[in-house]
Amino acid sequence: MIFSYVHGMMSKPLQLQATGSRHLPGAHFGAGLLFTLIFLFGIAQVFVHVSRAAAASPFTFQTVIDEAKELSKAPFKSPKGEVPDSLLKITYDEWRDIRFKPEKALWRQEKLPFTVQFFHPGLYFDRTVSINIVDPDGTVRPVRFSTDLFDYKREKVKSLVPENLGFAGFRIHSFINTKDYQDEVVVFLGATYFRAVGRHMNYGLSARALAINTWLPGGEEFPFFRKFWIYLPTSDAKDITLCALLDSPSLAGAYQFSVIPGKETVMEVKSAIYLRKRVEKLGIAPMTSMFFYGENTSVRPVDDFRPEIHDSDGLMINTGYGEWVWRPLVNPKSLLDTSFQMSNPKGFGLCQRDQNFEHYQDLEGNYENRPSLWISPVGNWGEGRVELIQVPTDKEIDDNVVAFWVPSTLPEIGEPLVFDYRMSWHYFSDGGRPPAGMVVATYTAKGKAEGTRKFVVDFQGGQLGTLAPDAPLEGIVTVGPNAKVVEQQLYKNRFTGGWRLVFQITMENEGEKEKQNVHEPLELRAFLRLKENILSETWSYVYQP
Repeated sequence: MIFSYVHGMMSKPLQLQATGSRHLPGAHFGAGLLFTLIFLFGIAQVFVHVSRAAAASPFTFQTVIDEAKELSKAPFKSPKGEVPDSLLKITYDEWRDIRFKPEKALWRQEKLPFTVQFFHPGLYFDRTVSINIVDPDGTVRPVRFSTDLFDYKREKVKSLVPENLGFAGFRIHSFINTKDYQDEVVVFLGATYFRAVGRHMNYGLSARALAINTWLPGGEEFPFFRKFWIYLPTSDAKDITLCALLDSPSLAGAYQFSVIPGKETVMEVKSAIYLRKRVEKLGIAPMTSMFFYGENTSVRPVDDFRPEIHDSDGLMINTGYGEWVWRPLVNPKSLLDTSFQMSNPKGFGLCQRDQNFEHYQDLEGNYENRPSLWISPVGNWGEGRVELIQVPTDKEIDDNVVAFWVPSTLPEIGEPLVFDYRMSWHYFSDGGRPPAGMVVATYTAKGKAEGTRKFVVDFQGGQLGTLAPDAPLEGIVTVGPNAKVVEQQLYKNRFTGGWRLVFQITMENEGEKEKQNVHEPLELRAFLRLKENILSETWSYVYQP
């Protein structure tokens, strides 16, 4: 473009000068032509200088936004084939044995507060990502792949690796637990999946940049990161920032993550998404977790000594209308897809409320140390819904729970969709949410009479602990159509200082005493009220008869 433009500028004046030469003496013509060439050469030099300056413009998040917008205008190009089939056919043990050499970690020799290690493609990881470093002046330098960075343990596997293969992902380490050793803080690996931990936590639930058409009949589309840019941290940095370019058949996007590790690891997220084509359902700030069984599972799916097995035990929502909602997770009998419609939510997240080792008895899994993840929208998100999808599973290794925000409307193709938010990876007990009384346990059992079901809900916290046993506290219980409450009690729990709400329901069709269809899920809600004051969050449960 620059060459064509400069060439055009030079050719036109030369033609004009030649046309006028018939009216000039020869010496004057030569001098005039020489002056013109010198002048135009100077112009050309200016344009070349400008072009070089533009090419060397400092990298910013806007650079990624511009690239995403241009990428969305082009046909989608699949990354399949970037990793040789021979590497995709290795066994899990062979892939696991490929270890990054810690001494080769990025910035280890410089003794910076953050270091970066990389993951090797192969097996399930069938694509590579471009990884770049952004210097303080905005200069971008690529990180080159080399087999020297990895210990393969098996020469047969190493022989399958091309020289310029690339990385599958990376993990960031920092002094999060001690001042002497850098532990993992966040991992980006596979599609747009990433996980983070706070101080003294084990990895648990995962997050994603975006979810597209999750559990729709046409099948889910999984976007992926094509490129990363990691900013070089300073010697006293408390946070680290990285940008990512997202791609998918339906859209392209730009993301920026600013990671602040600590007791609660915080990630400030900025995003700009451009549609290539219309999508049926777009999930913003998605998170994925596992719920096998908990205290609300009266009949366990397996014969196991552990009382509970889950990475998260509930979905919490701050609606922004003054109501906090707690929906305990279940391992459903069939696919369970539920939503909470609202405008401009204040926050939502999958939480691990139960942090009591005795409730898990798992010395290896350490489920009591799994983080909760809270999403705090920045700015107004408009109309939409928090959607929770729960999938039946017979194994604890399956991530069978996903939650995200679904906007009611999407922009026209070519227009940006912008969602900024804050992610807090924390122990639930340190999160300070909700501000009032909350649900600490949910139990279910067969009711006294045939066809009835008992629910026991324990509330604790806020003002509840200060109330006397004879306080006029009420349990407000509502059930969906075709069911009714047949018995209800509320009393002080002398062991915890909280309150226990017990009620039983029976199923019936409207106007009839016949049992409801056993496959129809039933919505239940309950909260505690003292006169006109609501003292607890809302317990929201879906029961599948």
